[in-house]
Amino acid sequence: MPRIFGVDLPREKRSEIALTYLYGIGRTLSNQVLREAGIDPSKRAKDLSDKEVAQITSTIQKMNAKVEGDLRREVQQNIKRLIDIKCYRGSRHIKGLPVRGQRTHTNSRTRKGPRKTVGGLLKKPPAPK
Repeated sequence: MPRIFGVDLPREKRSEIALTYLYGIGRTLSNQVLREAGIDPSKRAKDLSDKEVAQITSTIQKMNAKVEGDLRREVQQNIKRLIDIKCYRGSRHIKGLPVRGQRTHTNSRTRKGPRKTVGGLLKKPPAPK
């Protein structure tokens, strides 16, 4: 199983798809990396030799593409900065609500989590006389 930047790539997938399992690499960048490295995109990940895996890794580093840990760290630092300066977007991150202007009245279940049903209060029956 090929391992790049600490991530195991799925064996049965084509190499252009398998590379997208790395955080920060999509289809376009995946194809660019394979083109630079001179590897056939339709080749399965299990068929990649150790030399080809090393070539892919060096190509990604040569392209100065931020992937995996560096990119995750940068994103977290950006969110932390928004929270620290107490801007509107930072406060939305703190509250766990959508940050980019989406409506919250009916949607946004992914951010808010499952519904918390609030039941109506029952009136106590009058005491018997």
